[in-house]
Amino acid sequence: MQKIKSLMTRQGLKSPQESMTDLSPVENLRIPSKEELRELREHSSDPLAEQEIINSIEEIYFSNDSFDMVQHELEKLPPELNLQELEDYRDKLKRQQAAVSKKVADLILEKQPSYVKELERVTALQSNLQLAAVICTNARRQLSVAKEGFTEASLGLLANQRRRHLLTGLLKSLRTIKTLQRTDVRLCEMLEEEDYPGAIQLCLECQKAASTFKHYSCISELNSKLQDTLEQIEEQLDVALSKTCKHFDVLHYTKVQLAYTLLGKTQTAMDQLHMHFTQAIHNTVFQVVLGYVELCAGNADTKFQKMQYKDLCTHITLDSYIPCLTDLCKALWEVMLSYYRTMQWHEEQDKQEKTSTPDDTAAAESDELVVDRSYVKKKLEHGLTRIWQDVQLKVKAYILGTDMSNFKYDDFIVVLDVISRLMQVGEEFCGSRSEVLQESIKRQSVNYFKNYHRARLEELRMFLENETWELCPVKSNFNIAQLHEFKFMGQCRSPSMSPSRQVASPYAPDQKELSLFQQYLQEGNPFEVHIEHKEEETEDVLASNGYESDELEKSVYQDYDSDSDVPEELKQDFVDEQTGDAPLKSSVSRETIRSKKKSDYNLNKINAPILTNTTLNVIRLVGKYMQMMSILKPIAFDVIHCVSQLFDYYLFAVYTFFGRNDMYESSGLGLISSRLRTTLNRIQEGLIDMETLGENSGVHGPVEDRKEKVPSPHLSQLVVLTNSGNLYGLAQRVVATESLVFLAEQFESLQSHLDTMMPAAKKPFLQQFYSQTVSTASELRKPIYWIVAAKAIDYEQMLLMMAGVKWDIREIMSQHNVYVDVLLKEFEQFNERLSDVSRYVRIPLPVSNVLWEHCIRLANRTLVEGYANVKKCSNEGRALMQLDFQQFLMKLEKLTDLRPIPDKEFVETYIKAYYLTENDMEQFIKNHREYSMKQLANLVNVCLGSHINKRARQKLLAAIDDIDRPKR
Repeated sequence: MQKIKSLMTRQGLKSPQESMTDLSPVENLRIPSKEELRELREHSSDPLAEQEIINSIEEIYFSNDSFDMVQHELEKLPPELNLQELEDYRDKLKRQQAAVSKKVADLILEKQPSYVKELERVTALQSNLQLAAVICTNARRQLSVAKEGFTEASLGLLANQRRRHLLTGLLKSLRTIKTLQRTDVRLCEMLEEEDYPGAIQLCLECQKAASTFKHYSCISELNSKLQDTLEQIEEQLDVALSKTCKHFDVLHYTKVQLAYTLLGKTQTAMDQLHMHFTQAIHNTVFQVVLGYVELCAGNADTKFQKMQYKDLCTHITLDSYIPCLTDLCKALWEVMLSYYRTMQWHEEQDKQEKTSTPDDTAAAESDELVVDRSYVKKKLEHGLTRIWQDVQLKVKAYILGTDMSNFKYDDFIVVLDVISRLMQVGEEFCGSRSEVLQESIKRQSVNYFKNYHRARLEELRMFLENETWELCPVKSNFNIAQLHEFKFMGQCRSPSMSPSRQVASPYAPDQKELSLFQQYLQEGNPFEVHIEHKEEETEDVLASNGYESDELEKSVYQDYDSDSDVPEELKQDFVDEQTGDAPLKSSVSRETIRSKKKSDYNLNKINAPILTNTTLNVIRLVGKYMQMMSILKPIAFDVIHCVSQLFDYYLFAVYTFFGRNDMYESSGLGLISSRLRTTLNRIQEGLIDMETLGENSGVHGPVEDRKEKVPSPHLSQLVVLTNSGNLYGLAQRVVATESLVFLAEQFESLQSHLDTMMPAAKKPFLQQFYSQTVSTASELRKPIYWIVAAKAIDYEQMLLMMAGVKWDIREIMSQHNVYVDVLLKEFEQFNERLSDVSRYVRIPLPVSNVLWEHCIRLANRTLVEGYANVKKCSNEGRALMQLDFQQFLMKLEKLTDLRPIPDKEFVETYIKAYYLTENDMEQFIKNHREYSMKQLANLVNVCLGSHINKRARQKLLAAIDDIDRPKR
């Protein structure tokens, strides 16, 4: 059966049932083609046989369409398959299929004429039905036309339509009235959402709608209610505007400005904004200060809340002063930043409007809009100065409300740093020079600095009076930049930046070009930076064994054992003296002395700076002073003046302790230059309080002037300068003098930095200080070391020995006198004692040169004085003088590398003067005023007295007396 159906499907035929259900008048059934019929006839056979074959088909094949014949046949297969049997069974199935197909074909051919005839009847019926449908359609159309044309029906429809239209309009009005009555609820919601433009827009629309429906009695009160609501919105809008003064939010401010634009009150909004900023400044500073005052008061008393801000500032304690000032500046920064961002917002709006508006329509903008823009711009620019003035006045009241004279230095520096940062903010905010802040902080600074400087001078005097002038052990590479007090110089390369600001990253050079407002536009606060720089790395300037050694002076140099940087000849010189940890006390051999050329008596071969604890303290003070000066330029001159006083006092103390002596002038060596003498006199008159020394009172001015002066310091009793064993305190003199020279060198290195800080009108003071004071420090070496040189060698013994020499001999001598050997022995001992002192304190080359120069000058002058004491002298005696002096020079040159020998010509010229004639002697007396009257008179009496007459001798003596008269 399934096979039959598949065949019918292939041929386009359907079962009779399907054909009947699907049959329509327009459907043409498919008739088998002639080829198909011919094929079926070719396979014709015996009908009976075919019927038997059909009957042999299993009943299950005729059951239903869902029968799966393939599955059925597969299930019938035996377990063991036989090819021959399978092929036979297949042939059987094929024969059954062929019989069924032929039977179906025969049936179709048999019924085909009846099928064709019936199909023609159905086609005719279909055509009749289509004609009937057209007739019905035309009839209905004509009926519809008749209905529409009926008069009463048309009028009824029109009436109903009119009634409907009226009812629709009424419903719309009722809905609008209902919406208007519910507007209050929506307005409140929009205000809570801070949608001010939407609320105003809605309110204005409601007002417009209410005026349209004012003929309704229920709308009469709505107009007044909406007006009240609009006023309430304006009040809330004003509150919202005030919030932007402390924390500016772009979205919030945009909404507020749009709302005022809708109200047409842009100018009013700007006036209100400035009023709010002024109020915000006042409220902010009052709340900050009030919070600290109440916190420090520790009680719940509300009396502070009723105080004026100026009075409230006087109740700030010293401990809370800096935190309160910092918080005050932070809060004011937030207000100014909000104003800055407000201006930025308006500038951006103007740019956007100009770029978004075409040129042809720009001219058509309303005059009112142009006026509003111009007004807002001018108002904002004018407000910059007003707001900064308010900030200055508030901070000024806070600064002057507390006496800062008792602050610690570091705390005061923090205050200056914060105020300096605030002034920088003001300069970037509106280009202001912050005169109010400068004046107030200058008043406090001058007051603080005077007290601070006075205390530091007293402290310096105490240091100097307790200073034992021992070496302070510092590293060989010591530099003032290593001290904490000078760290700010590395941070503040830009004059416009305060020390706290300079922490910014060195890898971002563009950062320097950004203003504070640009750096901290989104987050952060410029007044939080200085806290981060309080802690610096620990300075490391002292030698490792500095303060822990019992033998400080020795231990300072014992750690330096490396000879890598020392010339080979110096290693050989000192090998006998450096055999152990402690230097030996043995004297330096003559060979060592002979080979030790250009030595600065530094046996330890390390050129560490020579300075004392007091020197280090003065350097630290200078650093602190300069730090204060760099932060606060207005008191720069006062600070530099005080810095100069520190140096003046140190210089005067060193001179007073080690260099003051009344024998200078009588020595004839010109030890103190006129410049140095002028400097010392100036310091004594301007800085030293002489009344405390018991001198005549009332001469030095009133008590007010004495407050600026300091008593002269006294040398510590622990310092002994009269002991010949230590060369009359040479070690202490070297430490004192060379520490002063080192201090002067540090001042020289700071000159350019100080010059940039000094006001232009005061720069001559700084130049004079350096040229007349700092540069004279090294000149103190001469008077200080002269005292050692004058006592180190026994010049009186040499004079006595020279007096016992017979000079009126008659034959040329080949052997020099004994006094020369004695003098040379004194110099050898002096050299050894210098080496001993150098074991404890390095004696620099300039110092050793000055000492040798003084000793040689004094020795030469002693020689001349001894020759001037001679009563009788022959030409052979004068030759002996030359022999003695040449022997002295020859041996002396082996002891010292000082070249040329000082005052060598002084002696030689005097000896040669014995050979001058009368006329030459007169000229000699006029040209050589360095000799004393006694020495010149001796030349006249002893040398020329034997071969000139008495009258000529009297003439020469009178010439000598004329030369000496102006000196008396």
